[in-house]
Amino acid sequence: MPHFAANLSMMFTEHGFLDRFQAAADAGFDAVEFQFPYEFRAADIAARSTAAGVEVVLFNLPPGDWEAGERGLAALPGRRAAFDQSVGTGLDYAAALGTKRLHVMAGIGNPADAATDAAYVVSLNHAADAAAEAGVMLMIEPINGRDMPGYFLNDFDQAVALIDRLGRPNIALQFDIYHRQILQGDVLSGLEQLLPVIGHVQIASVPGRNEPGSGELDDFLVLAALDRLGYRGLVGCEYRPAGSTLAGLGWRERLASGS
Repeated sequence: MPHFAANLSMMFTEHGFLDRFQAAADAGFDAVEFQFPYEFRAADIAARSTAAGVEVVLFNLPPGDWEAGERGLAALPGRRAAFDQSVGTGLDYAAALGTKRLHVMAGIGNPADAATDAAYVVSLNHAADAAAEAGVMLMIEPINGRDMPGYFLNDFDQAVALIDRLGRPNIALQFDIYHRQILQGDVLSGLEQLLPVIGHVQIASVPGRNEPGSGELDDFLVLAALDRLGYRGLVGCEYRPAGSTLAGLGWRERLASGS
């Protein structure tokens, strides 16, 4: 069975953010991920994760001005200084939390625009240099336009071509099963073909983005395929519980029992 990480930006929201670490541990998780930790001091997060005995396995670099519509800075021409600062901030948090994977959000932009593409390549190369010194892997993730209209990285082929083009050993694909199903479908073949460049997997049902097993895709078949393919990384539970978080965790028992 895959090794799961609770996404604390979406799960256990019955609790304040810092209390979610213990809540996740009490529910049987020993790993967590989240989107943006920057409203809290890294030392406070580290204290809570350590006390709960959970590993922080992934979070995002600062995305820019979220309220103004920014969804990452890497592909934005003219925002290089802000992006460089975001890399430094993210790596500082990663060092404090012992985190070895950071998701670099591309931002809103046209994939066909040469200046936007060039900015993205330069940004990723810079971030990869800085992350390599810290022993950190960078993740890039295609995101569907229904959830995030206009997002630059919106195709798995585009992402893989970029990884090949950059040739950086510490840049990998974040394969979100939810986004893959909406963007391109063919989830099982995608996992098999792209396994060599996958550094992290996330799951949620489609179309509701709720618990695995509650949507149109056979999530249990997909998770079994990860085992069959030899995937040994984490699977982030980046879903919104349809009700309370604990009430929705029955899918783990169904997966374990094979029912």
